[in-house]
Amino acid sequence: MIFVGEGALLRRAVTHAATRGHPVDLVCSADPLDAAAADAPHLAAADINAHAATLARAGTDGIVWSLNNRQIFREPLLRTGGLRIINIHNGLLPRHRGLPSVAVLFALLHGDTEYGATAHEVDAGIDTGPVLAELRFPLGPEDRHHQVMLRGIRACQTLFEQILPSVAAGTAAPAPGAGAGPSAYYGLRALERLAAHRDHPAYARATDLGPFTGHAHELARALRPPVHPPPRPPRSS
Repeated sequence: MIFVGEGALLRRAVTHAATRGHPVDLVCSADPLDAAAADAPHLAAADINAHAATLARAGTDGIVWSLNNRQIFREPLLRTGGLRIINIHNGLLPRHRGLPSVAVLFALLHGDTEYGATAHEVDAGIDTGPVLAELRFPLGPEDRHHQVMLRGIRACQTLFEQILPSVAAGTAAPAPGAGAGPSAYYGLRALERLAAHRDHPAYARATDLGPFTGHAHELARALRPPVHPPPRPPRSS
């Protein structure tokens, strides 16, 4: 198995797979310590798509896991024979496609009653591949952004652990009825609409990043009040 991503979610998945006896052939992340628990090779790849041949050679079972991964898989990696790429997404697909931090914000503003995690095959779109499994949890009227993000991360970890055996066995298949419903994409451009929601009654809790402020840099910047330059002194005649 090959793992691509970053952070604690990736490291826990690598550790879990290794302790369950699954082969960890390569870990692609910024931090070499992500591979330490599995005593696996590490690859720091700014663009994972430039290493398609490396992944093809390294994988012993053809499985590539994407966890907390902000890189987008493109050609030629997507058409590299023998690789099956599975993403664990923080959000319910197709309703919460894109950046989880932005998707959570708008889920709260839109009054969504559910959030969760989704395991799906990776295709040429962004969070559009066939859904293999999902794990849902309710959203309450008092939930705040950082609380939903944390629950989403925990759901991602649980979902990975649940689906790992069937993926390893080659029996994981698209779940009937999963992945249906309205589709919405929440990327950086969605943040341009934030100003229109400042009077929304859920705005304060939807933008309460809490401990995630240091991780959701684009969202934190978008939430900063605009800095206006001081007025220029009148010009003397």
